[in-house]
Amino acid sequence: MTESDTLTSIARIESIIISVRGRKVIVDADLARLYGVTTAALNQAVRRNAPRFPPDFAFTLTAQEKSELITNCDRFRMMKHSAVLPIAFTEFGATMAANVLNSDEAVQTSVFIVRAFFKMRNMLSAGMEIGQKLSALERRLDEHDDSIHDIIAAIRELTSPSPHPARKIGFKADGESG
Repeated sequence: MTESDTLTSIARIESIIISVRGRKVIVDADLARLYGVTTAALNQAVRRNAPRFPPDFAFTLTAQEKSELITNCDRFRMMKHSAVLPIAFTEFGATMAANVLNSDEAVQTSVFIVRAFFKMRNMLSAGMEIGQKLSALERRLDEHDDSIHDIIAAIRELTSPSPHPARKIGFKADGESG
């Protein structure tokens, strides 16, 4: 597989990763399609190997989450009339699913899935780092603003007329008053 094919595969996988409950996941229908099996076969393998799928690996969506998914993603409209709630797989769950399916296609595809999740995690991390740098820059600018205001106030004080009349400078001759 060429580097271009690899990037295309990773980009395709990134496009199906969604956020549910604050986690990046792949829904069972998409994962089954990637692994070349039916959704029923994937979910059956997961049920048979339930101890391998703790909640941080896979979780069943609620009816409300399923409804939101169908509303927001056209590719899930086929789920609309299904009574079965979809399963969402995290990066670890997707990898574990490849292991329990034990097909060559699933194992190869799981490598791309891990890379896609990794790439997304790096982009998120980079975004957070940029945010932190912007916050630090903003704080520094606020400090500079305060300093500039102090300088302007001092200049105004120096250039404003004195409230007391200035004393005359010089010597007084004897008999001069004032």
